[in-house]
Order: sequence, then structure tokens, then C-alpha cells
Amino acid sequence: MSPTIFRERGYRFYFFSREEPRMHVHVDHADGEAKFWLEPAIELAQNFGLSAQELREVNNLVNLHEQEIKDAWHRHFPG
Repeated sequence: MSPTIFRERGYRFYFFSREEPRMHVHVDHADGEAKFWLEPAIELAQNFGLSAQELREVNNLVNLHEQEIKDAWHRHFPG
């Protein structure tokens, strides 16, 4: 299961239900996908196919929606 948190500018932000416990978010786009750590700071963890410009845009969106993503994480992974 991989619930969508939100979609914006052609990007889908989501979690994988059975993955590592460190807080992070996955991002899917027609051009590729990426994974960003949320703690201890927002940081690119992996990139598959997104350009530097797309990564900057995604990073900005993760920062803009940080609290929304963290709240969704705590709802999806209680305890």
C-alpha cells in the first residue's frame, strides 16, 4: 500500500506502507522518482531520472508542505 499525501505540479507525494522507520517521503513524476528524508533535516535520499531543476522544485514543495507530510506520516504510522 502506498497512500498519496498530495499531488502538485505533476508530482505525487506518497509513502510505502512497509518500509524503513526513518521519516521520509517518495515523489513520483512522469520523468522519474525521488525519495527525501524528512529528519533530521530535509535531504535528498535517492533520485531516479529527475533533473536538477525538478529536484529543486520537489525540494521546495517538500519544504512548503513539510508539516502536512509529517502529520500524514504520524497518521499512517501511529506509535
